Amino acid sequence: MAIDGINENIFYSSDQEPKVVDANYDNSQMSQSDFLKVLLTDLQWQDPLQAEDISDFINNTVKLREMEVLDKFETSVDSFVSSIQSQTLFYASSFIGKTVEYEGNQTYVKDGKGYASFVLSQPADLVKVTVYDSSGNVVEEKTFNNLQAEQEYPIEIDNPALPDGYYTVDVEAYNGNDKVDVTVNSYAYVKEVKKEDDGKVYVITDVSSIPLDKIVGVGG
Repeated sequence: MAIDGINENIFYSSDQEPKVVDANYDNSQMSQSDFLKVLLTDLQWQDPLQAEDISDFINNTVKLREMEVLDKFETSVDSFVSSIQSQTLFYASSFIGKTVEYEGNQTYVKDGKGYASFVLSQPADLVKVTVYDSSGNVVEEKTFNNLQAEQEYPIEIDNPALPDGYYTVDVEAYNGNDKVDVTVNSYAYVKEVKKEDDGKVYVITDVSSIPLDKIVGVGG
């Protein structure tokens, strides 16, 4: 039965609809041209009296596009990070065979001489410096009074009887009965560099692994 104003011959059976893409086609890989073809064909072949809501199709395609862009962005970021890490490793390799100053309390002594330094977070009226060998024996002690904050104080080790190696520099500071935070810088001889599983690059000494961001100087 024909409906006024509408010719029944405009209706098409489902088996007449053209196949623009395969059923398993990945919409996220769809070009703009393909997308328009699918959209226009869907509009062209649908029953005007039972028009489908194509908003879901559009929304899903947009979401897939966004996921594709995000995935490509993450891949680009990963590649960039990997490149930076490789450059950092190459840069760190220049430290091999050199002495570096770093934030830490194990300092290298050679021919009886070694160096370290410390900085106080606030003034202290008493500072005790104790140097230990690898067995925990005290090899040197120093005491300072009335030191200021944010100023670097050097520690010099000069004892010809000490064998070459690493020594622990322990610094305790007090302002009255309150303990004061102390940052100790020491010197280490770099044997190798390595990128660990966390992606960070470390310089390797005989006794420790030092992150690059803890190195404050080279030489000394």
